[in-house]
Amino acid sequence: MKDLVRKIGRITAWASACTFSFLVLSLQAHAADAGILANPLNSAFSTIPKFISGVLQVVVMISLPVITLFFVVVGYKFISAQGSEGKLTDAKKNLWYAVLGALLILGAWVIATLIAGTVTQIVGQN
Repeated sequence: MKDLVRKIGRITAWASACTFSFLVLSLQAHAADAGILANPLNSAFSTIPKFISGVLQVVVMISLPVITLFFVVVGYKFISAQGSEGKLTDAKKNLWYAVLGALLILGAWVIATLIAGTVTQIVGQN
């Protein structure tokens, strides 16, 4: 089973890299035909802090339902343990991992937002 997951992960990474490379090359070819170097980013993500904030915002939007699902699974594990020490230890460990993951993801978004706001105040708005 682990080999299958590794193979799927490798195939997904390879396909993503090929797709990204194709998109970059096609954008460069289009810009070369026009004789200009076009900014591939949306105007809302024209600066590095805005881009990082946007990426982290997408990560948070995707991860919140996953975190909620993890908490539901942990709750089910606590209920289904029914006093069994081994199952309770496993459920507590999973709860710790779910809380830690949620704190890491939400903390990264908060820190990036604070840093982007500080950089914007120092440098000024474009």
